[in-house]
Amino acid sequence: MAIVKKFDLSGKEIGTVQINDDLLDLSAHPQMVKDYIVAIRNNARQWSANTKGRKEVNRTGKKPHPQKGQGRSRQGCLAAPQYKGGGIVFGPKPKFDQHVRINKRERQAVIRFLLAEKIKANQLHVLKSEKMAKPKTKIVVDFLKAVNLIDHRVLFLDTAEKQEELYLSLRNLPKKEYSFLFNINGYNLALCRDVVIMDSALDQLLTILG
Repeated sequence: MAIVKKFDLSGKEIGTVQINDDLLDLSAHPQMVKDYIVAIRNNARQWSANTKGRKEVNRTGKKPHPQKGQGRSRQGCLAAPQYKGGGIVFGPKPKFDQHVRINKRERQAVIRFLLAEKIKANQLHVLKSEKMAKPKTKIVVDFLKAVNLIDHRVLFLDTAEKQEELYLSLRNLPKKEYSFLFNINGYNLALCRDVVIMDSALDQLLTILG
């Protein structure tokens, strides 16, 4: 039985949450995890880099100097790549659709595995859902200091009902992420060392694991 500590917004421990070991008995092949994360990173690319070749740059078509009589090598036009402002040789062009399809079952298996690993490593923490009067970054900073997470990359997970005050309070903090549990992806889970989940999202977490 895995024991997860539960805190209030002041950082005080107010209880524990027990998670059955059967829900954590998950496995995923390392290559599958790698392929999934690499696919996420590739799909995030814009593929919009664009350079102009010699036929696209706005230069005159006049010869730079006469073909013969000056002892210099012959040149055709100022759009040639060896001239300043000339075309780029083999430069990047916008790519066609580079989207990498991610198998749904593999994605779900990787997310379940990464969540289980966080729980088994005591890197999952439960935060009591409290309505903040107004956004206040200092409150979140004090909470992170109290639970020794201020120096770590932390992912906050919430239900579909976004807690606007909490989100606004932590969005200016470095290495702190906020996401909905149903919209979670494996890259954020692998990137963040610790996960803080709202107690209102615990049932959804158990559903994902089981």
